[in-house]
Amino acid sequence: MAHHLNTNKQFMIGNGILAFAVIFVVVIFVYMSMRLQQRKEGERYFAETYNITLVKGFTGDSISVLLNDSVLIDQRISKEPFTFEVKRFAEQSALMIVDQATDKLSLFELSEKGGNYRFEKEDDEVKLLAQED
Repeated sequence: MAHHLNTNKQFMIGNGILAFAVIFVVVIFVYMSMRLQQRKEGERYFAETYNITLVKGFTGDSISVLLNDSVLIDQRISKEPFTFEVKRFAEQSALMIVDQATDKLSLFELSEKGGNYRFEKEDDEVKLLAQED
């Protein structure tokens, strides 16, 4: 008796092996792209700085100044103008000034280019003054 070939079974086995090869290649590419993305995020460095000055109306107030989610200042302001400098550390930066007595939050979006920012407090409202160049 002649042994006949089972071509349908061979075809299905071949397709199964090909499917596993495709899944393996996709997993390799996803892994490589994730590693590359982690490496890029780790190398980010920003040279820009923000010079922040509290010009008028803050004397005697206990305030917190936050950049994104990092606390920069958490103290009572004893003299004006109160100036400090902070380096940019994220793609986008939001400055938050919180009056601890009233828990009032003032939110300001900062430029990606850095710069000098002056703030004034008038009637429990913090205002961003025009930038000096």
